Amino acid sequence: MRTPSLTPFCTLRVQVAAPATIGDTTDGTRRIVPITGGTVAGTDPGGRPFTGTILPAGADVQRGVSATVTELDARYGIALDDGEHLFVHNAAVRSGSAEDLAAIARSEPVDPARLYFRSWPRLHGTGERWAWLAGRLFVGTGERRPDAVDLAFFLLD
Repeated sequence: MRTPSLTPFCTLRVQVAAPATIGDTTDGTRRIVPITGGTVAGTDPGGRPFTGTILPAGADVQRGVSATVTELDARYGIALDDGEHLFVHNAAVRSGSAEDLAAIARSEPVDPARLYFRSWPRLHGTGERWAWLAGRLFVGTGERRPDAVDLAFFLLD
C-alpha cells in the first residue's frame, strides 16, 4: 500500500474572544470559546490561490480531559473572496504540561514548541470549485495565541 503524503492546503488565523467557562462536569472541564473572525489563505490542488474571512459566528467547545489534555471541537464558517463559503468542523487534541494548559486557559502566551496541537478538520464548500472537499481528509497543526489560534491544514493524499 502507498503511504499517504501531506500537501499544504491553507493557513488560518482564527480570532477568539474570552472563553465562557462552564466548569467541571461528569466528563471533564467544559469551556466555550467564541470565534469572532479571522482570515484564511491557501492554494487548491489545481494550484489556484484563495483567500477569505472567517465569519464571527462560531465557537470552539472544549473538554478538559485532564490537567494535561484538552479536546477541542470548533465549528465556523468562512466567506471566500470568490463569493463561495466553507464550513469548517475542526476536532483537535492539545496537550502539554499542566502549567502550560492552565496558562492557556487564562489566555496567557505559551511557547507553541511546548505543546502538542494536532487536528483533523472536515471541510465542506459551496459551489462547484469546492465540492471536492467533502470527499477528502485533512490534518492540521495549531498554535494558540492569547486572542487567536493559528492553524495550518494539509490535504491527506
